[in-house]
Amino acid sequence: MAELVTEANAMSPTVRAREVRKSFGSFEALRGIDLDINLGEVVCVIGPSGSGKSTFLRCINQLETIDGGAIWINGELVGYRRAGDRLLELSEREIARQRLATGMVFQRFNLFPHKTALQNVTEGPVQVLKTDKRKAESYGRELLGRVGLSHKCDAYPVELSGGQQQRVAIARALAMKPTLMLFDEPTSALDPELVGEVLSVMRDLAASGTTMVVVTHELGFAREVANRVVFMDGGLIIESGPPAQILGNPTQARTQDFISAVLS
Repeated sequence: MAELVTEANAMSPTVRAREVRKSFGSFEALRGIDLDINLGEVVCVIGPSGSGKSTFLRCINQLETIDGGAIWINGELVGYRRAGDRLLELSEREIARQRLATGMVFQRFNLFPHKTALQNVTEGPVQVLKTDKRKAESYGRELLGRVGLSHKCDAYPVELSGGQQQRVAIARALAMKPTLMLFDEPTSALDPELVGEVLSVMRDLAASGTTMVVVTHELGFAREVANRVVFMDGGLIIESGPPAQILGNPTQARTQDFISAVLS
């Protein structure tokens, strides 16, 4: 680990993962992940269920504790601090501070049902960042407009479609002004006719230069928006490269089989 920490100091992409491992009992979910994600880059992670895609995102956001290797965000080691030649685990408060650098959008929207769309978006800035309520509301209205929901500021989640709720969830994540946005299959829980409105918001985010890691089965979106596509299987990165290569002419047989199955 000490060698890994020294290595990361020389270069600092937005995310750097080295030899990341994670197990659940005897099951190895991640078996040594190496990946750099640069500022402004959109990386789409694809692969079969159980390949480790979502686990890797949760490790970046410290919702899961890694068992080996190391992750840095904006050049800062995640989950640990140096004390001489030792590495000490961070406190929950320090981890919460680090987590502010990332915004995460889940499959399920997890909105507060008793709060309006605007209140859901402003809750984090007001309670966590201690932002003035009026400033938070002004920015929250701006963000809801950005995701096409300026007319739904006062609506409660039960009054919104699944696609609208997911767009509120995206605005809520953006309200914390993260440097990195993580999307864990954000359209998988939506009816097919609602998928497009969420992907449209994500396209706009990508076009604005937002650094994004997207776990998705939407290969058309990956082909159109990603700078790089990463294919995972069995807790490993099997292949990584430009969308045209990975989706159109993959070199690994496992990637070829997966792409063929999804497109058939």
